[in-house]
Amino acid sequence: MFDNLSVKLDKAFKTLKGQGQITEINIATTVKEIRRALVDADVNYKVAKEVTDKIKDEALGRDVLISVSPGQLLTKIVSEELTKLMGEQNVPINLEGNPNIILVSGLQGSGKTTFTGKLANLLKKQGRTVLLAACDIYRPAAIDQLKVLGEQVGVEAYAEPENKDAVKIAKNAIKFAKDNGRKTLIMDTAGRLAVDEQMMNEISELKKAVNPAETLFVVDSMTGQDAVNTAAVFNERLDFDGVVLTKLDGDTRGGAALSIRKQVEKPIKYISTGEKMDAIDLFHPDRMANRILGMGDVVSLVERAQQAYDEEEAKRINKKIRNNQFGFDEFLKQMEQMKKMGNIKDLIGMIPGVGKAMKDIDIDDDSLKPIEAIIKSMTPKERTHPEILNGTRKQRIAKGSGTSVQEVNQLLRQFEQMRKMMKMMNKSGGKKVLANMLGGMG
Repeated sequence: MFDNLSVKLDKAFKTLKGQGQITEINIATTVKEIRRALVDADVNYKVAKEVTDKIKDEALGRDVLISVSPGQLLTKIVSEELTKLMGEQNVPINLEGNPNIILVSGLQGSGKTTFTGKLANLLKKQGRTVLLAACDIYRPAAIDQLKVLGEQVGVEAYAEPENKDAVKIAKNAIKFAKDNGRKTLIMDTAGRLAVDEQMMNEISELKKAVNPAETLFVVDSMTGQDAVNTAAVFNERLDFDGVVLTKLDGDTRGGAALSIRKQVEKPIKYISTGEKMDAIDLFHPDRMANRILGMGDVVSLVERAQQAYDEEEAKRINKKIRNNQFGFDEFLKQMEQMKKMGNIKDLIGMIPGVGKAMKDIDIDDDSLKPIEAIIKSMTPKERTHPEILNGTRKQRIAKGSGTSVQEVNQLLRQFEQMRKMMKMMNKSGGKKVLANMLGGMG
């Protein structure tokens, strides 16, 4: 996420390396590099100039402490100014009303329908009864997509495939929600390939008819400044309440996240990464600023771990570790829980310092598939007692998993090293710490 911007900002900070203090001369060079990095990331030039002018004024107005280098001080100032630029704090959505109505709008291809499913999943986990409504009367596939997403997260999708009146569908969905005790109704609306007058009129009429508590505008963050311009046009007609940034796991330059609050004057409320239904986060400006600066986001990482945490499973793992019985079945379950936390590269980017170091390494969820295939090709006895694996068994496992004997041996070596570490911690009284670590992975 924002890898190129992070690298360029880091390069800008290095211009202060070896400097004893911040001066008019050295800060001018650094600020120029920061401004260039922001513009290259597709941030509006006026916004980039305004924020870098503030950074310069703030830097010259602060004294550098003996224990803090000029580069460290500037990093802190940039983090503060980026946080202010993006809105300072998270703004929650309005969940008032019975039913509480959330209207989701956006261009076609922005990830609007997928986000609708993710939001339903998130609110359901928070204990709300949710209903989805398919109000896209132009794209038949949108109805099918919403139903599939609803099935994935266990939320019903209301649809009237033959009805070509979006307002009537919406009103009928409200009645259905009331009659069936659904507290939240999320409406997926029609998108377009570009902004046009007909679409604006339709979405405006729909909003007027249903009076939603919350209207969200979904933008594809990979489109940069174009996303900001589109949001501005929509906001003039729709006066939406907040923005959702999607596809932040892609090769995005970051301009939308940094510019949209300032230019549209509406908060970013959610960010979406990847296709998984759990890949949705509340937008926290301070955490995003830290991630852009390569400082990680430990708080969000812990929150994801807590959401996927299974207390009963952690207790069972703890018992297995105490009895030195941790096998491949337990290892596989820990992998499955870790995957629930989201995209692996995104998770790595939340660890301070690690994301920057691994920016050029291509990591995706598919990298775990060979490991899963090897474990699932073992018999129950082999998973519990991997020491019985001889050459013949390894060849069978390699053939069954579509891997090589070398890959099987590599996994066995790594697993054995992990088990030895567990035994050492068990003997030294560190088993509770390790169990908590394993539980936290999920």
